[in-house]
Order: sequence, then structure tokens, then C-alpha cells
Amino acid sequence: MTPVLANTPVIETERLALRAPAAADWPAWRGFAMSPRSAFIRTEELDEGLAWRAFGHVIGHWVLRGFGMFVFTLKGTDDALGMAGPWYPAGWPEREIGWTVWSEAAEGKGYAREAAAAARDHAFSVLGWTTAVSYIHPDNVRSIALADRLGATRDEKAAHPSDRPTLVYRHPAPRMRA
Repeated sequence: MTPVLANTPVIETERLALRAPAAADWPAWRGFAMSPRSAFIRTEELDEGLAWRAFGHVIGHWVLRGFGMFVFTLKGTDDALGMAGPWYPAGWPEREIGWTVWSEAAEGKGYAREAAAAARDHAFSVLGWTTAVSYIHPDNVRSIALADRLGATRDEKAAHPSDRPTLVYRHPAPRMRA
């Protein structure tokens, strides 16, 4: 028997299914987390043990908070392409909408935007959030561009969760979005 997170929502978009992380996602996460592609979301180089603990953090967030990052896949497949969604670990100053694209082949196709927009809508409508930010490393031009496409704007006054250089992008409240 493979353990699963019970009673977690599945969100479908035009092309994607967003679901809770599963044990079967470990190889895709491991490949991403231990590659240079994950540099903007970690503070140190990850070995397999640290990657494992980071993946446990992703899964544990669902248990501890009742929500978390959704793994996104193409509809009709179960191959993890990345994750997007609500994130609020202990010590974070604000609730965040985050995203990562694990598969290099999935970049540039709009999947992260589609997943992040659906997850943000879920956070506002189902979880009842009234505000959300995204914490982005200043050199992560792709994530900055995605935040812009999502209608988020820089919030120079907002706190951020680390000593690392971080830009804070505030997402528009649902009533403010066109």
C-alpha cells in the first residue's frame, strides 16, 4: 500500500490537474531539487538527504496547515511537472503563492502560470485568504515575469522570510482582478 494524503482537493484547469504531492513524485522532485535549476528556492546545495527532508516539508505542510503546494500534471497523466500553490510555513511573515517547474521540458509552455493562477484562486475562494505574496529571488527573471503576468506588483514595504535577497510581489485581491 502506498500512503496518500487523504481529503485533499484536486483542481483542474484547461490543460492541468493540480493535486497533493504523492510518494511517486519523489524522483521528479529529487531531480529538480538536486539540480542547479532549484538554486532560487534553496539556501544551500542539497544532497539526497536534504532533498528528502525538503520533500517531506512539502508533504508535511498539508498535514500541519490543511493546505499546501499542489503538484501539477498534464490532464490524463500523473507525471509531475512542478508545483504551485499556497504556502505558509512557520516563520513566514505572510501567506505565499509559490511555484516551481521541476521538468525543464515543461518550461515556457504556460503551465506554471496556469497552475499558479488556479492555486491562487483556490487560496482566495476556498481557503478565504484576503492577501497573498510571492517571495522571489531578484535574479529569478522567469519568476518575476510570471508574477507580472499574474498581475502581482512589487511591495517594497513587505517583510520577507530570509536574509537572502528577496523581492516581494503582492497578488491582487480577487475583486481587483479583471
